[in-house]
Amino acid sequence: MRTQPGDHVVHDGLDLDLRRGEILGVVGGSGTGKSVLLREIVGLIRPAAGTVRVFGKDIRALSPAERRAIELRWGVMFQDGALFSALTVRENVEVPLQAVPGLSDRDRAALAELKVSMAGLPWNANAKVPADLSGGMRKRAGLARALALDPEIVFLDEPTAGLDPIGAAAFDRLIVSLRDTMNLSVFLVTHDLDTLHVCCDRIAVLAEKQVLVTGTMAEMLNVDHPWVHEYFHGPRARAALENADRDKG
Repeated sequence: MRTQPGDHVVHDGLDLDLRRGEILGVVGGSGTGKSVLLREIVGLIRPAAGTVRVFGKDIRALSPAERRAIELRWGVMFQDGALFSALTVRENVEVPLQAVPGLSDRDRAALAELKVSMAGLPWNANAKVPADLSGGMRKRAGLARALALDPEIVFLDEPTAGLDPIGAAAFDRLIVSLRDTMNLSVFLVTHDLDTLHVCCDRIAVLAEKQVLVTGTMAEMLNVDHPWVHEYFHGPRARAALENADRDKG
């Protein structure tokens, strides 16, 4: 796939697969187009060339009705939740549920409250507007909305960015738990090394305008590339590895 807004080439020859039931972590330096790639997959940005296939279908070749049917099978959580500021948390989660035909207002509200609970928020968060929430709570509300339609794939854009270590660790555990209970496939853009250790089955490194390498955390440690080596062997990487080893112990 090629990504080229104007004269600037972000991706060229990029090739990446998400496997069913896995958590795939996407990392890379600043400007490598991690979030851009996520937005291309969900159709918010059109690639200059190449194919985006989801559930075996070329997204760009679908009719509007076929495209809508595909979109109902995924959920997206953007950075900081991207919530509607004038709606309560429950009303935000109800928005995608409005696409379900025959769902009564009462049932839609009940389902929304269930998703809010699944995202780890207390019951009284349902009536709050985003301005009344902490950053971590907004992220969980965004996650609840992404889960509203029981998706098969969830796209998460920097889900732990800005969280304190305790909140980030709790969010990591939540992602793994939801993957296991809902049989989700998770496309996770992150720079958080703790998240990579705790959550990810595989890691994809974006560099030099393409996916430089994919593999497990153990495989990343053996990659002979300057940026990859520094990222996975630097001081923060060593601290994350120690945290992961301590948690396992």
